[in-house]
Amino acid sequence: MILGISADDQKTQKKFESKYELPYPLLCDTDKKVSEQFGVLKEKNLYGRRVKGIARTTFIISPEGKIAHVFNNVKPEGHAEQVLAQLMQGKDQDKR
Repeated sequence: MILGISADDQKTQKKFESKYELPYPLLCDTDKKVSEQFGVLKEKNLYGRRVKGIARTTFIISPEGKIAHVFNNVKPEGHAEQVLAQLMQGKDQDKR
């Protein structure tokens, strides 16, 4: 299962989902509680000011509900391929 989570409100997310034709749902974390729990709420430098923001991060969660892999500071270009490669690697290890 794939889920996206962001601090944007539902209206903004729906617009984003439509624009990019996402095949998975986006969940709202407007109060940033989930971001805080996953440790992705970080101090950033925005135009010379220090602000708290969400660091783009991908988590692969095992069927048992454990974090199996973390991709930090994600860049969209080529990331889907990275995730797929990691999932395939995990599948190969499961066969051993």
